[in-house]
Amino acid sequence: MEEVCREGTRRTLEFAAACGARRVLFTSSGAVYAPAPPGIARFAETMPTDPPPGTTAGAYAAGKRAAEALCGAAAAAGVPVTIARAFAFVGPRLPLDAHFAVGNFIRDALAGGPIVVRGDGSAVRGYLYAADLVEWLTTILLRGRPGRPYNVGSEEGLTVADLAERVASVAAALAPGRPRAVVRVEGGATIASAPGTYLPDCTRAREELGLRPATPLDDAIRRTMAAARG
Repeated sequence: MEEVCREGTRRTLEFAAACGARRVLFTSSGAVYAPAPPGIARFAETMPTDPPPGTTAGAYAAGKRAAEALCGAAAAAGVPVTIARAFAFVGPRLPLDAHFAVGNFIRDALAGGPIVVRGDGSAVRGYLYAADLVEWLTTILLRGRPGRPYNVGSEEGLTVADLAERVASVAAALAPGRPRAVVRVEGGATIASAPGTYLPDCTRAREELGLRPATPLDDAIRRTMAAARG
């Protein structure tokens, strides 16, 4: 995966330079960040992206880091490429049977429950709605500074257990005659590489580009659930 990301990005940047592309957007990931020091609640673009010594970075994160380095070099050479570091999202077409917690919870709620939390529910995440994501990416593409990364996501954090309860509440409001789905926290092991807190600091996107989330989380869940129901 690392090689695919690195080499695919390299070839894309070479093509962009050859054809004189006016703007290029590379969608990176918040996974590039090293684990946050104690007491740090959100990842800012100025934080280290290299893993600390003695740890093994995932191929996905390593590929994104390598691709970002290529983008930085291309920007210095005159290719107008901007970088968006994406975090967590919710919206129509989100897979409901993959490794996305909010998608799994929506699937469980639509089936009548229980809504199953595989871990202990203490991990903290923030979710940006898909329509807001499109606005953010378009703005970074058109107005972002070449070679400069911008975090993309929601700074509003909540635990995964609380997220499951929010999904249950939204589902109950959409079907008043149906019993509210029960949330079951199993407390099992979670993916070892998943950070306990995964939240962006979006100060740079807010101050430089005027970007802010426009869709409250409950509305985002409601719209995603309505789309999944068809």
